Amino acid sequence: MKKAGILNRHLAGALAELGHGDGVLVCDAGMPIPAGPRVVDLAFRAGVPSFAEVLDGLLAELVVEGATAARELSGQNRALLEGRFPGLELVPHERLKELTAGARLVVRTGEARPYANVLLRCGVFF
Repeated sequence: MKKAGILNRHLAGALAELGHGDGVLVCDAGMPIPAGPRVVDLAFRAGVPSFAEVLDGLLAELVVEGATAARELSGQNRALLEGRFPGLELVPHERLKELTAGARLVVRTGEARPYANVLLRCGVFF
């Protein structure tokens, strides 16, 4: 049994399969998820787990070389993302939904604030 890091076996396994350039969408409970990407649904109740908790856990385990979020992002969600990713790309929400179809993995949180979504692009550790 793992003693640290992401303990959810479905999520840990999905992360281990990612490679350079793969997309990982971390999303709120209301984001429409297209057919195609693997989905790990962590949503339990409204707000649980939060977008911030899940994002922090993923960033502790992934190498991220870029990120894309919706231009409509506001308030706390904007502050959460803007300082973390150099060159955070902001696109219209409809475009973010289109890009989601090309993601390798979608991690759905219980977040109930609008536009709490970010598409991460995996990098390499070397």
